Amino acid sequence: MDTTLHHGSWKIATIMGIPVRVHFSWLLVFGLITWSLSTLYFPKAAPQLPELSYWVGGSLAASLLLVSVAFHELSHSLVALKYRLPIANITLFIFGGVSQMKGEPPHPKAELLIAIAGPLSSFILALFFFLINGFVTHPVAKALFSYLAQLNVVLGVFNLIPGFPMDGGRVVRASIWRKTRDFFYATKRASRYGQNIALFFIIFGLLLVFAGFPGALWLMMIGWFLHTAAHASYQQAGIQETLIGIKVKDIMVTDVVTIPSGENVEHVVNEYFLRYGYGGFPVVDGAEFIGFVTLKEIKNIPKEQWRNTKVSQIMIPHKKRWEVSMDDDALKALEVMINEDKGRLVVTGNEKIVGLITRNGITSYIQIMGR
Repeated sequence: MDTTLHHGSWKIATIMGIPVRVHFSWLLVFGLITWSLSTLYFPKAAPQLPELSYWVGGSLAASLLLVSVAFHELSHSLVALKYRLPIANITLFIFGGVSQMKGEPPHPKAELLIAIAGPLSSFILALFFFLINGFVTHPVAKALFSYLAQLNVVLGVFNLIPGFPMDGGRVVRASIWRKTRDFFYATKRASRYGQNIALFFIIFGLLLVFAGFPGALWLMMIGWFLHTAAHASYQQAGIQETLIGIKVKDIMVTDVVTIPSGENVEHVVNEYFLRYGYGGFPVVDGAEFIGFVTLKEIKNIPKEQWRNTKVSQIMIPHKKRWEVSMDDDALKALEVMINEDKGRLVVTGNEKIVGLITRNGITSYIQIMGR
């Protein structure tokens, strides 16, 4: 359900119907790899060549690394699609890539096959670049394909680290899931392993800093990222476990306060936002629900214009995809809120508003009922 990486990224292609996005952090990787290869690796591997050839080789290597990571993630996605798991998008970022699946694998075998597809594809690419290296004769080209072969081996091995959400951690989850038949327990255990491994990276990297090892800071950054991702996966598993079997009607608010579209902002602030303390209200035109007004829209209007501005002028018009029914799963409602960046959804029944479900309401339920 996490969409953090979606922000700050842009779409570069659509492959097999899957949007492929690049996070802005990849620019750092591209620049760092291009610079290091052009000024350090290629001049040493192929001395006495024009400087331009080194920079061309460095840029090409960085680009092919992007392709390698994309190929790794597409391999995950291809297997997931065979199990009818839609892929929202693939995002390539500073530490690799993420395939965002809409749902979870149906059984441990599917989890295992989806997980190992990525590292296996990296090893196949490594072999491919190794074979190409045997045919080329230009020194920069040989150094380039040798580098890419080694890097794909590293990419495959790195992703086999047995800590969730790494591919190796997913293999661990599949194994625990198969033994216990408890998906949520397996996810939590695998996430704990991931956090422990990440802490080892951070502590080991810190020790290497004092030893003067040049790659220590990078190791600590990887550890921090893995720990953050593993902790988020642990929390998400807890949320899913708490909300399993819970319907929207179990959490929704039925006493809905609505605002007539003709009211001015000053009146709305005083009689609704300050009086009730809610973060947003449905707006109606007679008996028809037409949209929402929240504190965000109120803050965009200068205070001196409140009296002359009607709610209908600043509200967010309603869209059908922001509706759920009473019998929908609460988890589905939460996913819609996250994906649509909404704090509340309308609950409808018989084409009428019967309630609201909010992020705050779901959060409160999880805090009270969480295991």
